[in-house]
Parts: sequence; C-alpha cells; structure tokens
Amino acid sequence: MSTESTPVADLSLLGLMQLVSPALPIGAFAWSQGLESAFELGWVSNEAELGDWLEGVLDDGLSRCELPVLIRLQTAWANRDAPALADWNDWLHANRETAELSDEDTRLGSALVRLLTSLDLMPDDGLMPGDAGYVTVFAWAAHRRNVPVRQTLLGFAWAWLENQLAVACKALPLGHTAAQRLTEQLRPSLVKAVDAALVREDDELGPVLPGLALASAHHETQYSRLFRS
Repeated sequence: MSTESTPVADLSLLGLMQLVSPALPIGAFAWSQGLESAFELGWVSNEAELGDWLEGVLDDGLSRCELPVLIRLQTAWANRDAPALADWNDWLHANRETAELSDEDTRLGSALVRLLTSLDLMPDDGLMPGDAGYVTVFAWAAHRRNVPVRQTLLGFAWAWLENQLAVACKALPLGHTAAQRLTEQLRPSLVKAVDAALVREDDELGPVLPGLALASAHHETQYSRLFRS
C-alpha cells in the first residue's frame, strides 16, 4: 500500500504552513496579548514562569475560546452558513476583554483579508462578515485550502505559541535556546488543547483569563512599550 500523500493533501499542508508562517505579512509580530505587561509587572520573569503562563493561556484561553470557535467557523464556511458565521464572529468580539485585544483581532483580520484579496483567495459570495476578526478569516483561509479541521487548530495554536515566544525573546529577554526548550515542552500541551477544544459544547465556551485581561488593561497605559498589546 502506498504511503505517499495525495497532491491535494500536500497542497493543503503547504497552504496551512503558509498561513501560520511568521513571514505572513499581517503584522502579528506587533502584538503581545498582554505578555509584555506580564513582564513589566514581574508576573513572568524567567523561562519556567513563562512556561506556566503559556500553559495557563492554552488551558483556560485557547482551548475554551479561539480553538473551539475555529471549529464552528470552519464548519460554517463549509456549509455556507451566513448566520453562524456572523454569530460566532460576534461572539468572539464580545469575548475580547480589553480594547487592545479587540483591536488586535480586528486589525489582524483586516490585514489577512487584504492579503487574501491580493492572492485572489477571498470568497465571492458575500458571506464574509463586514467586521470579520482574525479567527473568522483564518477559518475561511483554512477551508479554502482544504485543511482538515484538526490540522487547522494545530496550526493556529502553533502560530500563537511561536508569536508568544518571539515576544519573550524580544522583551523578557529569553534566549532562542530557551525558546526551543519551551517549544519542546509545550508541544504536547498544544495537542491537549486541541483535543479539549474538539469536544467542548457551546455552553462550555468562554475564556477564563483574568490575569491576561488585567495585564492587557495595564498595557494600555504602560509607559514604555515594544508591542501594541
């Protein structure tokens, strides 16, 4: 029996890799999602504390919010379900707890829309919500590239982790070897977060991240900043 991937599967994988690459020109590098303030406040000051912070955001944030909603959005795109797309996009906007987190989602979504438009990859059926956030547009791009849902979630979580470690390398500072140690440590946690997201019911969704929300709110008035959130 042949073990070779089909051309469609190969192209889907490459499309996902393009979508989660740090080189994707949407400006994700400019946002820290409250992590810069966690450094400033002394809540995170070394490799071990950063690992604990990231574990917490995965468990109580991504696995309860972005990842399960990404499932629902990608399914809605597949079904051409405009009401579901609008509802889940609105739900995500409502769950952004600070102005900076809301602004990040909106701006990254707009940047990804511009990029996909330039690549002639936007839907032409009017289904894209007018205020589509990053997760909503990411779900469309994954659907457009025929990426299986589980791989979409793993890719999204991987991109988040890479961005957070890049922030730490600039602002903590964290050496690149330490960042690779954390990547190795947290790879199983990414899989665990995806597994949890895949079985969550609608009434189990919602981030539980008061520390991140406080850090993000503090960042809005932080005197010295490298990042926009």
